[in-house]
This record gives sequence, structure tokens and C-alpha cells, in this order.
Amino acid sequence: MTILPQALEGRITFVKSPSRDAVSDTAPVEATVKTILAEVASRGDAAVRDYSRQFDNADVQILEVTMAEREAAVAALDPQTRADTRFAIDNVTAFARAQMGTILPLEVETLPGVHLGHRVIPIDRVGCYVPGGRYPLLSAPVMTIVPAKVAGVKEVIACLPPNAHPAMIAGCHMSGADRIFRVGGAQAIAAMAYGTQSIPKVDKIVGPGNAYVNEAKRQVFGPVGIDQLAGPSEIYTLADETGNPRMIATDMLAQAEHDVRTRVGLITTDAALAQAVLAEVERQLQDLPTAPVAGVAWRDYGEIAVVPDEAAMIAYSDIIAAEHLQVHTKDAKALALKLSSYGSLFIGENASVVYSDKCIGTNHTLPTMAAGRYTGGLWVGAYVKICTHQWLEDDAIAQVALPAIRQSASEGLEGHRRAAAFRIEQN
Repeated sequence: MTILPQALEGRITFVKSPSRDAVSDTAPVEATVKTILAEVASRGDAAVRDYSRQFDNADVQILEVTMAEREAAVAALDPQTRADTRFAIDNVTAFARAQMGTILPLEVETLPGVHLGHRVIPIDRVGCYVPGGRYPLLSAPVMTIVPAKVAGVKEVIACLPPNAHPAMIAGCHMSGADRIFRVGGAQAIAAMAYGTQSIPKVDKIVGPGNAYVNEAKRQVFGPVGIDQLAGPSEIYTLADETGNPRMIATDMLAQAEHDVRTRVGLITTDAALAQAVLAEVERQLQDLPTAPVAGVAWRDYGEIAVVPDEAAMIAYSDIIAAEHLQVHTKDAKALALKLSSYGSLFIGENASVVYSDKCIGTNHTLPTMAAGRYTGGLWVGAYVKICTHQWLEDDAIAQVALPAIRQSASEGLEGHRRAAAFRIEQN
């Protein structure tokens, strides 16, 4: 359960509360992952193959997907699926390029003769984990690989489970992956983090996965970078009396079918809407083909909260910091400007999470578990380094050397003082 600040205590009525905690419910996987990482680090490809047999029931002798296999996977796509995948790639590319245009190099003279700046440097090699999931999520490789290519990453490695749908290989190829490997789970993270005989070591690992993938990313972080630690998917809607209960219920169940641990919720100022959404969810579950998944998510992690006013709605929403946050109110744009913690914002009823999940252009790899309080989602900027530099004209040395000498002396750092003084003596 979410711990409420004192200002909200007693001000929220829970029409439905989660019966389980998506964070603490995670099975203990730390020790298992630690063993997998150590085995892959020491035994390389042999360990990867062993774990593929153990966890994926797949005997994969050649880990890398050949170019012929990649092209065959694309050719096997029906024309409409190929066109739709291309549509998504084009939109994600266009938005990533627009974002990249805002990340500019800098040169500034902060004092006479003192020049500071930064460069925008693409990461050399990135590893993209592409989950297999319950369904062939064709958008998954688009969201991780395309921004890397737009950012100018020199080599993009894609890893996906050996039993993933062939269309996923096609998606990796169409998105621009330089190399594709049939390896999933924690062993894929280990292979990309440490390198094996077949899989090169990368500099950063991005992409969502299950609890084992997430834990592996956590354990390898340091020697390699990671994008974020992602938990089960989340969707919340903020609504007043103008909210459409059928639409809200439909949107919640659309996200709930991702996983039995998906967190879905409604925060509303209207008690009647809360009851209507509660009834509508139960009605729609009756004929939803994915109800065995979505229904469990709704039962265990569904939430409907009634709050007294907009201020309480905003305050509670910023505590939840939902991965996907929809705003269905009279003036959705005005309310959106008052929100500060979320993964991605969907303003007004026309903006569907599904559009973002699939093809609209914004990235669907987003922070979960309240991480929206301190970070945004995956974007083209995650694939570049902003590296600072400085240079001084001769006449500018004294301006910074003298304060540096005095500060070093007061700190008792004689080596620092000498290094700062040396340049004055030589000038």
C-alpha cells in the first residue's frame, strides 16, 4: 500500500484497493541472478547455452542471427504488419531526431579568457534487451534500437529470447540493430555486460524485462550503464465528473493484459464515476479474451480512489508517479501543467496509452515503481554522453589559479596548491 503524507490522510476514499504489493511481491531472485552472472562471466557462451536450455528449453548452438535469417524474418511478415512496423519506426525516428536537435554542444566564456563547454558524444556500443513477453511485442525493438541509431551509437547489439516470435527478429532488423543474438533472461544481460566468445561487451544496457532481467541489470550496473530498473507496467487516470467510465475501464484493461502484476488505477473527484468504472471493468472482463491475465491484475493491483478536490488529485497522483498517466478532466491541458511526477502524460481523451505503446513516436520504455519522481523515460539523450571541457588563455590563469591556491591551502592539500601555483609560475 502507498504510504500517504499527513496532508492526505483521511481525504481519500478507496472504492477499490490493491490486495497485493507489486514491489514486495517480486520473488527472491537475487541469489539466482548472482549465480547466473558469475557463470556467464567465467564460462561465456557455454553458460549462456546451458541457461537457454534450462530456462527457455532451447538448444541454441549458434547464438547470432545471420543476415539471411534476418532478411527471411522480414520477408515472412505480412505486408500490413511490415507497413505498420515501418510506420512506428518512422514516427519514433522523427521524434527522436527532434529531441536530438535540442541536445546541443556548448561553448561559453564565463570569465575573460576562461572557456568552458561540453560535447555531445554518442556511446560506442549499446545492448538492447528485447523481451519475448506473452505476445510478440513488435514495438519493443523499435523503442530501444531506433533512438540509439538516431543518437549515432556506433554499434547496437540486440538480444532476445531464443523462443521469441520470428517477427521480433524482423523488428530488430528493421529498427537497425547491427547484430542480433538469440539469448534472453539474466544470461543475456550478463553476456552483454561482460562479453562472451560470441557476444561483445557493451557500454550500456537498455530495455525492459522480467524480474530476473531487472535484477541482472541492477547487479551489473557500474562497469556498464543501464537505462533504468523497470517493474510491472502501470496506468492511472485522473478524472472528474466528465470522465467516460467505459473509456477509462477499457484503457485500464488494455494495459492490464500485459502482465498479472500490472498496476491499474483511477483517481477521481467524482464518487459516481468511481462506482461506474468499477462496474464497467467487471462487465468488460466477462468477454475480454485476455481476462485470465487482465482480471488477475485488476483483482490484485487495481485501485480506485475518490478525492475531495483537484489539489488532492494532483498530490496523490504525484505520490503514485504512474508510468502512464491519463488526464480526463474538463480542462486536461491546464491540469497537465500542474502535474510533476509521471513517466509519460496522456492529455485528454484522444490520447491513448496504446498509441504510445505502439507507434505514435514517444518512447514506451518508462519509469515505474514511483521512479517518475526523479526520472523520465528512455529517450535519445540516454544514448549520448554530455562531456565537459575547459581551456584558458594565458592572461586568464590568475583569475582562477589564485582562488584555487588559497582554497587548496585551507584544505591542507599541498599537492593541489602546487599544481595550481605551477601555472602562474610558468606563465
